Amino acid sequence: MALEHVILVSLLEKPGSGYELARRFERSIGYFWTATHQQIYRVLKRMEADGWVDARDVPQRGRPDKKEYSVSAAGLSTLTEWLHQPVQPESVRHELAVKVRGAAFGDPAALIGEVERHRRMHRDRLAHYLAGQRRDFGGSDTAGDSGAEEFGPEATDAGRELQHAVLRGGIAYERMMIAWLDDVLATLRRLASRPRPGPSGGQPAPAGPAFDPAS
Repeated sequence: MALEHVILVSLLEKPGSGYELARRFERSIGYFWTATHQQIYRVLKRMEADGWVDARDVPQRGRPDKKEYSVSAAGLSTLTEWLHQPVQPESVRHELAVKVRGAAFGDPAALIGEVERHRRMHRDRLAHYLAGQRRDFGGSDTAGDSGAEEFGPEATDAGRELQHAVLRGGIAYERMMIAWLDDVLATLRRLASRPRPGPSGGQPAPAGPAFDPAS
């Protein structure tokens, strides 16, 4: 998948300016496909030159006109062709998992702080996903929320349901990661509590810090 495909999907959901696209990446898209503002503007310019998107100037009261992009017929054809192509499973490169295995040859307690940091990051991302789910799919009590994901006339009910399916996948992944990190932390704590030979093979080295599941 290329950034062009991500932009085509986002613009089909709702046309927008480069700035608005960048905001969508910050709010939701960026959690499964990251891109900087500069990359988005550069690719948009190339897509316009290739005829994949159309652009029109939209007047704004009290502000300069903005350039709003929408998907052209050629862009829709490109996306449709890409949707029919097979996708290979992602290859996983997980540095923390390698460190966890490597801890057997060092001090397991020394890795506890780093694993706890990762757990906090996944916990915070899960909270963000759950808040987005309540905001965008939780019912009428979220109507009018300026942060809610917006859909243009091009978006269908199927588009909204599939966006929610992707969000549910993110929620499931974060919960899985937190459960795994809890398991790793419990294992590291257990290993850290075992007496270890000192540098000269004499007195045991001190145990590492205990893991607080509430953190």
